[in-house]
Amino acid sequence: MGVVLRNLQNVVPLRRARLRKNVETLRHILGIQKFDMGIICVDNPKIQRINTIYRKKDMPTDVLSFPFYEDLRPGKLPCVVHRDEYNLGDIFLGVEYVMQQCKETSSDLHGTLTVVLAHGICHLLGYRHETEEEWDEMFQRESYILSEFNRLTGSRLVPLTKRCTRQVS
Repeated sequence: MGVVLRNLQNVVPLRRARLRKNVETLRHILGIQKFDMGIICVDNPKIQRINTIYRKKDMPTDVLSFPFYEDLRPGKLPCVVHRDEYNLGDIFLGVEYVMQQCKETSSDLHGTLTVVLAHGICHLLGYRHETEEEWDEMFQRESYILSEFNRLTGSRLVPLTKRCTRQVS
């Protein structure tokens, strides 16, 4: 199955082929090509509703991750027994929210979505940022992933800054 990429919003024009290619590059870097994941692109009202229900934060955000393996240790891949366990989970991308951030910072939408996706995938792989130590560990992992992505694609992406984490999951 691989990656299921669904665009459930029509506020922001998305180049899904480019997004899919970037996701495949991230999966290659992480060695998770055999794992399935869902990526659902949504608008502000939808991501705000999900954020309110699951995190008790009544505001839109850039990304929400729902890991299939909730107790995965950071950096460890799941021990899979059955084919249907090759699932890392789902990522909801708040593309309208990300687009608004890009306008404020004059950033490229698809590049920023790739950074946000790298962050979301790290959450699917057990990384958290509840504490300073967890943040440092996750930031190191994202830095590595994006430096590899940049090396392979000629991009210049950088991880999310700590300033953004107050709303990121």
